Amino acid sequence: MSATGKNLCSKLSVVVIGRNEGARLERCLQSVHAMEFNGDLEIIYVDSGSIDGSVALAEKLGVKTIALSPLRPTAALGRNAGWRAATGEMVFFLDGDTVVDKSFAAKALRKFDDTAIACVWGHRREMYAQQTLYNLVLDLDWMYPPGAAAFCGGDALFRRSALAEVGGFDESLIAGEEPEMCRRIIAAGHRILHVDEPMTQHDLAVKSFGQYWVRATRAGHAYAEVSSRFAASGDLFWRTETRRNRLQVFALSSTVFAGIFASVWVRSAWPAAAVLAMLCMLVLRTAWRARWKSNNVWTLLLYGVHSHVQQLPIFVGQMRYIWNQRRGRRLGIVEYKQS
Repeated sequence: MSATGKNLCSKLSVVVIGRNEGARLERCLQSVHAMEFNGDLEIIYVDSGSIDGSVALAEKLGVKTIALSPLRPTAALGRNAGWRAATGEMVFFLDGDTVVDKSFAAKALRKFDDTAIACVWGHRREMYAQQTLYNLVLDLDWMYPPGAAAFCGGDALFRRSALAEVGGFDESLIAGEEPEMCRRIIAAGHRILHVDEPMTQHDLAVKSFGQYWVRATRAGHAYAEVSSRFAASGDLFWRTETRRNRLQVFALSSTVFAGIFASVWVRSAWPAAAVLAMLCMLVLRTAWRARWKSNNVWTLLLYGVHSHVQQLPIFVGQMRYIWNQRRGRRLGIVEYKQS
């Protein structure tokens, strides 16, 4: 660590949040203990109503624990409880299903020599990407080009003062709380930086289409809710994504139904075949545009399929949010992973 980096952060607080992570949590906390940091390292685990003994496990590993029992648990609640209890100048947030790269924090802290930077994050990748087709394609979703960023993910290193300035995460959000807070941090005059460094390995553990579907509906809910929060302020964050999703679902579903109807009407497979050819071209175009993420043709083709298939559950998630909002209801935590 540079001298300035060391002076900037003599104490680092690592806040790990989790809910029924079991062995994944133990693996995460052990990786935090193994981090390279030339200063005082404070480790805080915030639990959100686990029933698998996670709190006792964390205490056994010598970690400070905070046990929450909220009626409506959210990741934002856990992160806020963690950073508010933290005493370090910098706060490193981690999810309990990750393993942290031992050298990331030391490298990332140097970036804070620029006082405008409020957050630094690196690459999160799947540790078992080859285990299932779902893990394989979703691993590429974690990839973003380095540089100035509009938001970060759940694993990120923050100035504690920036968190305090904007009041932390919005605890009412069941997903998308990191991008939402980052927009407020940027509006306050700070910067979010994505660096080309390995940060965490993630255990997604998506083994079925049902899990894949639920995870995507949660993303759709986040797009709709977060974009609506900023609409009144003129910030169009995620507005393009929500509209594009609705248009894609309408266009693709209309085209597929039209092709099937035309084939039945004219008693020929050619209209349906033409639609299938069009869908294949869309997949190939997406795979080609994502070629910077992988050099494996098979993976890129699967990613192309995933990019279009996921639009339907994302749309369902958006519609669920709108339906609940109009009826004055709030959706509870959406979990896709088995403990």
